[in-house]
Amino acid sequence: MKSTYNFNAGPAALPKAVLQKAQQEFMNFDGTGMSVMELSHRSKEYERVQDNASQLIKELMNIPDTYEVLFMQGGASLQFSAIPLNFLPEGKIANYALTGSWSEKALKEAKKIGHTHIASSSKDDNYCRIPQELELSNEPAYLHLTSNNTIFGTQWSKYPSLPADIPLIADMSSDMLSRKIEIEDFSLLYAGAQKNLGPSGVTVVIIKKALLEHCPPDIPTMLNYQTYAKNKSLYNTPPTFSIYMLSLVLEWVKENGGLATLEKNNREKASLLYETIDSSEGFYSGTSSTESRSSMNVTFRLQSEELITDFLQEAKEHGFVGLNGHRLVGGCRASIYNAVPLDSCYALAEFMKKYQSKY
Repeated sequence: MKSTYNFNAGPAALPKAVLQKAQQEFMNFDGTGMSVMELSHRSKEYERVQDNASQLIKELMNIPDTYEVLFMQGGASLQFSAIPLNFLPEGKIANYALTGSWSEKALKEAKKIGHTHIASSSKDDNYCRIPQELELSNEPAYLHLTSNNTIFGTQWSKYPSLPADIPLIADMSSDMLSRKIEIEDFSLLYAGAQKNLGPSGVTVVIIKKALLEHCPPDIPTMLNYQTYAKNKSLYNTPPTFSIYMLSLVLEWVKENGGLATLEKNNREKASLLYETIDSSEGFYSGTSSTESRSSMNVTFRLQSEELITDFLQEAKEHGFVGLNGHRLVGGCRASIYNAVPLDSCYALAEFMKKYQSKY
């Protein structure tokens, strides 16, 4: 098989051990004689899969009993609408921290539903940093932020400290389960699975039970968080195969040292690539401020567009996949989520050094 180093931004790399186990069980899951995709979502066999995924998330992320874990569809983008529909009542103002395209999209949807306010922004700096300033509006309904920015390569290292009565809500699509966080600092977390958690198709929502009490009854059923909480995420047919794959990824995380090990590995991978960039004497240049650098998405450029094009072409010929920067900003990007091995980052660093040596 051709050697491929997968640095795709999402859908992203999955652990090989997970793919191998799924392959083994593909035609006959748990002795049923059927694929997990063929099981009824009301069957005991599938119920065990979903319960396992829920319990493992709670265990690995140290989620207290005061929170619910929900499995939804529509990706993070549907959450952009669900959040204000549920938690932006008349007379309140939704506050948003703008750190990139995804937070802009979240704000755009909230504006359709109620009053909004930009509490902080680094847009004037082309989103190269995480803004430290924070100015909340009067009567804030919540503060929403995007914890890691895949396009611009920035990440919150320290989250805002808010009064107890202001919910902190975070889109963690690209760094949930990549490092330890204090769950109780947040009222709601959500993540599309296709970065660190599994394949596309399922969105993980972690929500404080007390916040569920604020969901209004007159919004669409499938956008009401209480629908999922009351029905164990089984109100309608869930994305069963995606949740099955999520459960396998979570088992892999547990078997390989849990969050502490993942965080250590992710920091090592990021440090290796940033060191390669910083020691290149300007041949490569990082696009994010040093203090805001992401440990998930390493973004960089070369000295000209012609060099970027040539670098990406030669990298592809050597088996490096997914190094193109996002179409909005160009350049290069190495997405180094949980399942990307350290060896792949070593191989990329060596390739970058050899490519530079030609010039």
